[in-house]
Amino acid sequence: MRDFRRVADEVAAQIAAGRLRAGDRLPTQRAFARRQGIADSTAGRVYGELARRGLVVGEVGRGTFVRAAPPVAGPALAEPSPARVDLELNHPVVAGQSELLGAGLARLARPDVLAAALCPAGAAGTAAAREAVAALLARAGWSPTPASVLFAGNGRQAIAAALAALVPSGGRLGVEAFTYPVVKAIAGRLGITLVPVGGDEWGLRPDALLAAHRAAPLSAVYVQPTLHNPLGVTMPDDRRAELAVALRQIDTVAVEDAVWSFLRPDGPAPLAAYAPERVVHTDSLSKRLAPGLTLGFAVGPPALAARLASALRSGAWTASGYALEAATGWLTDGTAATVAAAKRADAGDRQRIAAEKLRGFTVRADPRGYFCWWELPEPWRADTFVAAAARRGVAVTPAASFAVLPHRTPNAVRLGLASPPPQVLRQTLAALAALARTDPDDVSPG
Repeated sequence: MRDFRRVADEVAAQIAAGRLRAGDRLPTQRAFARRQGIADSTAGRVYGELARRGLVVGEVGRGTFVRAAPPVAGPALAEPSPARVDLELNHPVVAGQSELLGAGLARLARPDVLAAALCPAGAAGTAAAREAVAALLARAGWSPTPASVLFAGNGRQAIAAALAALVPSGGRLGVEAFTYPVVKAIAGRLGITLVPVGGDEWGLRPDALLAAHRAAPLSAVYVQPTLHNPLGVTMPDDRRAELAVALRQIDTVAVEDAVWSFLRPDGPAPLAAYAPERVVHTDSLSKRLAPGLTLGFAVGPPALAARLASALRSGAWTASGYALEAATGWLTDGTAATVAAAKRADAGDRQRIAAEKLRGFTVRADPRGYFCWWELPEPWRADTFVAAAARRGVAVTPAASFAVLPHRTPNAVRLGLASPPPQVLRQTLAALAALARTDPDDVSPG
């Protein structure tokens, strides 16, 4: 009798080699058993093993399909897609951006400036960088002190350092039921258990946070109060105030991810304004400026400064001197503000395109954001739709990439609107809308 694991290995090799592609339908288990010369029960175990590895997904009444993406526990959204049109990663670039940034880099060619920029930088960066970032992050009701600003290579590293400083291995981190996929990957690396906390149309619910903590203590909470990715929700002021009260009640700290908040400069004050002693505020320049030369920030209460700095150093997550010097120039000469304003206008234009092309579907989005959450019409399933879109050269992200509990995943996809040129975005969304109006069984896998 052939071992079912060996048969599964053979199918996995075909998938890895591309002979079985994302979205391809596998034979029925009975047909597969006959083809392989194995028992029907063994074929069932093969398909079960492939599903356990995250290589296939079964749909009741339709069959078993090669999965459209790697297992959701992996670092989703970590690398650019090979698809012709990428609606997974959000890399906003506006006209004239490179010229503006290039002018700021010219001063780094001076030998004296370059010599300083090539020196190593610690977690505290430089005095000039701290002043510039404190001014950048200041909002009505909150103005961080320059001394509280620490630097990472990018926003992901700032978040990783905050989690490493706050949550021990084996500890519990409260998160929204749909959260930033990279946080899922970071938690896996650090041995942190993610605990989904209930929310509503205004974001994470303070009463649900209290209940989760009563069930078993939480070491920290990760939250995106402004332009939540992927749902686009922004917590109103009163919800932020209630969440601050809850943090004090359970004596824990929140890691506030504010990477998209530059798109809403007139929005609510950061969560850090409501509980400065209970919040580590993280942000970066990757969305404001460019992902290739970026800088991450972590602003925490004085009591946590040493732990945060130690985590940044031990994780090798501190920023480079060159990035610090370049960013300080862009922040102080007005370049960063000019680029951010252009991106706010660009995001609004792209949301209007999405609203036009996806009219009639159930779509959640903030008109100032760079992404939208599309609840697919029946009988589409997210994995099947992602595969069908991929065969048309379009990469979109299934809801499962964001879900903390994959078995509670809606049939939805997130569309990142920032990367394609506007006309390409218009054509792509029209094509996806046409695809969604067809029946999955009518879509050829070839």
